[in-house]
Amino acid sequence: MIPMLVGTLLLAACGDDDSTATTAPPETAAPETTAVPESTAAVETTVADTEGSHDVAHSDTSTEYPLTIDNCGYELTFEKAPERVLIMNGTSVAEVETFIALGLEDHILANSQSYGQSDVEGMVEKIAALPTGDITLNENFEVPREQILALEPDLVISTWSGGFSESMGSITRDELQSLGINSYVTPVNCAYGAESPRPEDQERYDSQTYEASFELVEEIAMIFDVQHEAEHFLEHAREDIEAIAPASADPAHVLVAYPGMGVSVEVPMVFAGPLVDSIIEAAGGVNAFDGVPSFNDGAMINAEALAAADVDVLMVGLFFPGESAADYAAQIFAQFPQWDAAKNNAFVAVSDSFYLGPYNAVGITKIADAIAALG
Repeated sequence: MIPMLVGTLLLAACGDDDSTATTAPPETAAPETTAVPESTAAVETTVADTEGSHDVAHSDTSTEYPLTIDNCGYELTFEKAPERVLIMNGTSVAEVETFIALGLEDHILANSQSYGQSDVEGMVEKIAALPTGDITLNENFEVPREQILALEPDLVISTWSGGFSESMGSITRDELQSLGINSYVTPVNCAYGAESPRPEDQERYDSQTYEASFELVEEIAMIFDVQHEAEHFLEHAREDIEAIAPASADPAHVLVAYPGMGVSVEVPMVFAGPLVDSIIEAAGGVNAFDGVPSFNDGAMINAEALAAADVDVLMVGLFFPGESAADYAAQIFAQFPQWDAAKNNAFVAVSDSFYLGPYNAVGITKIADAIAALG
């Protein structure tokens, strides 16, 4: 998820047209897969790859309804799998991609999440094909309260607690509960945007790793009684991660930068914090800005800090349709020619696999391949 401060600036850059329920136009360019040197070519992952045959020993676990779970201190009871799900925006695709990964598209009443590019071939088109419920996002790029009520969902999902707030022009969880409508926040983000988060929720948010993405898959699967699909998906992802060679004694320094989100292309938005650190470490590298306390703190990394950084591999983040990793990398390397990455022209295009969401294994594999190509 992009924190709302950064996300709002991004979306504002798209223009003020509220006529669409997506954060980027559905007519998107093909995801950038060019990488330099040639051996760092992007991993070719498709939606079908995650749904194909895979030799996994599955459990016989199935959901027993009524199912009651705790979600950020709210007790949710499901008499059956929800059938009319509204997925709010929150500048995230973690939730909608989890539904797609688990084959739950038919349960979506209205989706308001999308990005302009994806690391998973066919994902942009899959999301664009989902129903939107003719939603018109408000000035905060969120689904307004009146439209939520008009859609009559049986479950409303937000990527963060702040999505259920009057300040966002949305509806509160208490009001939904009074109407008999369940609301759900992605568990690792319970503290994000909450007025008085529980200590355990704050700790979970502050120390999140890519395992939080897998936990989201598991809990959504339990709510919808598709544990078999979750086991299959997660086994595949974990095997991909476990197949990566152990890190060397001197791990490569990796910088994850999204130029379209930064002050300028030459001073891009740097992805940092525990989640990003965990993705890079799983690939055998170390974040060039390792140990930054939170994602939001990455926005404070300036040109001087970038100039002093040790960067062996640049991961060029793409968000908007038509962005080119090669063009961005050329501009960034011209600004910081002292980096080893600039000297070796070592960069790889990435997109949604570096956010909270089901496809972090794709990003991990991309970094591992780029590090291996350094020799």
